[in-house]
Amino acid sequence: MKMKIFSDTLILAVNQPLPVLLAAADLARDLKKTCMLSTDKGRERGEEEICSAIRLQNGEQEKECYRIFATGDELIIEASEDFGFIYGIYRISREILGIRDFWFWNDQVIAAEDFKEVDRTYMVQSKPFAVRLRGWFLNDEVLLHTWKVGRRADGPWEMALEALLRCGGNMVIPGTDKNSRMNRRLVFDRGLYLTHHHAEPLGAEMFARAYPGLAPSYEQYSEKYQKLWKEAIEEQKGQRVVWNIGFRGQGDVPFWENDPVYDTPAARGELISRLIRLQYAMVKEADSEALCCTNLYGEIMELYQAGWLDLPEDVIYIWADNGFGKMVTRRQGNHNPRIPALPKEDAQGKHGIYYHVSFYDLQAANHVTMLPNPPSLIKEELDEVLGRGMRDYWLINCSNIKPHVFYLDFLSVLWREGDLDIDAQLYRYIEDYYGKAHKEEIAACFREYFAAALFYGPHEDDRAGEQFANHVCRIIISQYMKDKSRAAKELRWATKADTLNGQINWYGELCRHGEEGSRKLLRECEQTGACLDGAERELFEDSLWLQAKIYRYCYEGASLAAKGLQKALEGDYQEAFYLVGKGRKAYLKANQAMREREHGKWHGFYANECLTDIKQTAWVLEGLMSYLRNLGDGPHFYQWQREFLYSEEDRRVMLVMNMENHLRDGELFELMEERWG
Repeated sequence: MKMKIFSDTLILAVNQPLPVLLAAADLARDLKKTCMLSTDKGRERGEEEICSAIRLQNGEQEKECYRIFATGDELIIEASEDFGFIYGIYRISREILGIRDFWFWNDQVIAAEDFKEVDRTYMVQSKPFAVRLRGWFLNDEVLLHTWKVGRRADGPWEMALEALLRCGGNMVIPGTDKNSRMNRRLVFDRGLYLTHHHAEPLGAEMFARAYPGLAPSYEQYSEKYQKLWKEAIEEQKGQRVVWNIGFRGQGDVPFWENDPVYDTPAARGELISRLIRLQYAMVKEADSEALCCTNLYGEIMELYQAGWLDLPEDVIYIWADNGFGKMVTRRQGNHNPRIPALPKEDAQGKHGIYYHVSFYDLQAANHVTMLPNPPSLIKEELDEVLGRGMRDYWLINCSNIKPHVFYLDFLSVLWREGDLDIDAQLYRYIEDYYGKAHKEEIAACFREYFAAALFYGPHEDDRAGEQFANHVCRIIISQYMKDKSRAAKELRWATKADTLNGQINWYGELCRHGEEGSRKLLRECEQTGACLDGAERELFEDSLWLQAKIYRYCYEGASLAAKGLQKALEGDYQEAFYLVGKGRKAYLKANQAMREREHGKWHGFYANECLTDIKQTAWVLEGLMSYLRNLGDGPHFYQWQREFLYSEEDRRVMLVMNMENHLRDGELFELMEERWG
């Protein structure tokens, strides 16, 4: 026998706090999306076995666990605290109503039925999560920052927090700097733990923002720093907070870059240790049961591994990957020590990770595309993490969510279960969001995405994201225009070439490989796309197909820019101008491909794409075109115009240099393309 659930089935959440009520409101919305008939209409039709209510009932469940079962004419969610009820509510939404965790972000088509049915023998008992504190850092959030949902600026953040809870998350950093402070109320209303950016200890206002006229030096202004910390504790105490304690710098840089007094590892380690203990004492004074964590990130990891830090024992140590999924210290500028970022196998205490599915390094990472390293590498790294007992804290840098849904879903299974089957997970994901009809073809495209990723270095994780085809291109162009006699020092991390010409040759060769791989990926996506229609095709165009286009056009643009610079170094400025113009067009195609996927609620989603900033790469190439024209056709700027605008006989008659206004660079390029293209 089965009970029938209708669009207005009661959700009885008596005396429950706001976070549970908000989840219950989501369930009520989902009932209306999935059920067309009301209870009264069902009775009028003679339907029997009607579920009168979904009732929340207190029970003896473990923390965050729940039991769902049918009894009488009710469906019961039994839990002992907020998270148990919240996760139980979303389990019903997912399992009985069919609403997937990323329904909003992947535009799930929700097929409504007259009612939903649940077997009277239905019973699920959840188990504890594999990881204790689990969440997202909505970092580098430039797309969410300007995009609106339902004309509301807080709409994207609300949908992000709902998705996190649906995935079993319980912790979040809700943006960076101003955004993280602005969104605190949303976080607390949802019942999530708030935690903090490693550069914003205790979630305090940045010193440079509070005191813009002062040098950010603890040595000089210790009382001002402590005042900011005390204010932050007062603002957040009494809420669910995982207090991040530490001392980095103003922005995502070490403090000693602005305070040269600390010029030795010993001095730096002593100050960090002293301030962490001070912050720890301040937090514990406000709440003796407070949870505290500290990041062993970048240069802090190096100090820790060298023995320069002295930290409180019950603080959660957060170890970080390098931004590419490998548990080693990150590359910073040209410094890439790759120190293993894992505790010793017999390490005591509490340990967790800060892990990236999106990263911003102005070098080679991914921001608007999916992490290019394959699931096998990611799972291998996280198996090691779990094997070392690092289960106290997982914070995932999820950036702007939409480009990274595949890996966010992947990691949510790991933090729930502690394990997964890679192929089974891929097929489940495809079936959930793209459907079953063409899962093999779509799975082949996912696999090709990782296979096509460009290797730029000697390590298994040295696969390039879209920033490699943009930031490195801009670095080389900038160096050429500033001083072509020298190599770009910003590329010492990537190549041993000691001349700019050598760097250009290295980069051009790599980008030609990237173009070849991305062409193959795009062809496979186009072939698969031709089999799809409706919502299945639309999601495919929004995700893998779009990302294939971004790589295809960015690598084409970078390859052409490198060829153009090679011609410029040879003194062939006209050919260089033309090649660079073709590269500019390719980058504009990549940007246009993103903007064309801004249908419906996604209107304006990519408008503020300002970190990889593909459109800026096109602008930089436009500036290079003007520079090359000046070198090859200046100072009078008439010869190239005569060559491409005039007929042969008119070019040879030089009584008047030109009879028309001087052409703009773009107009001149179009004439070249007409003849050469």
